[in-house]
Amino acid sequence: MDFPQSEGFREDFGSSDLTHFRYGSTGRNSAFKWQSGKSLGREYEVLSFKLDPKEQSGPGKGPEIISKDFTHFGTYSARLKVPDPRLHQPKVGAVVGLFTYHEDDQLGLSEIDFEWLIADPTVIYMGTWTGKSGELRRVGRTINLAKGLIYTTEERLDHKSQRTKLVGTKPDFIETIPRFDASSDFHTYGFDWKPDRIRWWMIHPVTSDTLVLWDYRGERGIPQHPSRYRVNFWHTDNWSVETRRDALEKPKKRYELEVDWMEYRPF
Repeated sequence: MDFPQSEGFREDFGSSDLTHFRYGSTGRNSAFKWQSGKSLGREYEVLSFKLDPKEQSGPGKGPEIISKDFTHFGTYSARLKVPDPRLHQPKVGAVVGLFTYHEDDQLGLSEIDFEWLIADPTVIYMGTWTGKSGELRRVGRTINLAKGLIYTTEERLDHKSQRTKLVGTKPDFIETIPRFDASSDFHTYGFDWKPDRIRWWMIHPVTSDTLVLWDYRGERGIPQHPSRYRVNFWHTDNWSVETRRDALEKPKKRYELEVDWMEYRPF
């Protein structure tokens, strides 16, 4: 298969024009849904994504940007701030995704992701999807940094309810970051994608050290073919956050995601 690949890039969202990404929402064509180059005072410009309360549920319906070129093994990182709906709508169902995704007709799906369900921005989801339609495989970990908890580290086939606990993956405990909240400030997140290993990490908000959230080296579930780097924001009506199972409401406000920059560096 021929996948013309990027030599690496950094998008700073300093203007209204995107250099390395294109807008790719399949939902309503609402002008307010996205803006690159939004000014945050005198400091810097960001990418702004806003949910449309009239939008239907489902990934891709909300605002999304997609890398113009394919990306493959390398380091992916971004600095972003998720919205906080808890004062106005604590049961909202909405997802922020920082991820790679490409589904090939012959090779199947290649996806690696960070996800936040904004009803509880202390919880972070990480994982991969691989395989062909009807035979998908998910490996994933769900953590709470404010409490230092690992809720799950597991594998499942397709979207079935049966799950298998993954043992022996590192780290086997997560450092507690008191009062951590992905909506309270901008944070830097990233993952290193190698043929036999994926390491999810973030920059510690206090020490600035690299904090490893999951170092997965399993025999299954590591994507092998190129993908595209993306970020999106969308309403879900069937996936609720670990700590609030009733958080599936349709958004009532234009909740806003802000992304400072995104970077890809191939190995």
